[in-house]
Amino acid sequence: MLRFIPLLLPLTAAAATDTASPGVGAGTYLQAGLALALIVSLLIGAAWLARKVTGGKGFGQGGIRVLGGVALGPRERIVLLEVGEEWLVIGIVPGQIRTLHRLAKGDLTAENAATTGQRPFAQWLQHIGERRQHD
Repeated sequence: MLRFIPLLLPLTAAAATDTASPGVGAGTYLQAGLALALIVSLLIGAAWLARKVTGGKGFGQGGIRVLGGVALGPRERIVLLEVGEEWLVIGIVPGQIRTLHRLAKGDLTAENAATTGQRPFAQWLQHIGERRQHD
C-alpha cells in the first residue's frame, strides 16, 4: 500500500528520481514579466486613447438615461428613459422601437399627479392595457 503513494504525487516522485534536470533560468522569468508589462501597458494605452476620442465621456453615457423598464413578454419591453428635461416611455419589440408617451421630467407619484392634473404612469399603463384588451 505504501508503494503507491509516490504515484499519487507525480511531481514529488519525478523530482526525487531526476536530479540532473536543469531549472528555469532567471532570463525566462524576466522575459515573461516584460511581456506581461507590455500587454498591460497596451491595454491602458488603448483605454486612454478611447477616452480621448469620446471626449472624456464614458462609453454609453450621453444625454439619455434609463430610469426603468418592464418585460411584457420574452422579447417585448416598455422602458422609461430620461432625455434632457423630458421622460419618454418607449416600447421595444424585435425590429422596432416606438415612443408610447412623453412626460415632463418629474415624479410619477399620485401626489404629484393630483397637483398637476396628470394620471400616474401606472394608472396610464393599466388604462392602455384595458383598452387594448377590449379591442
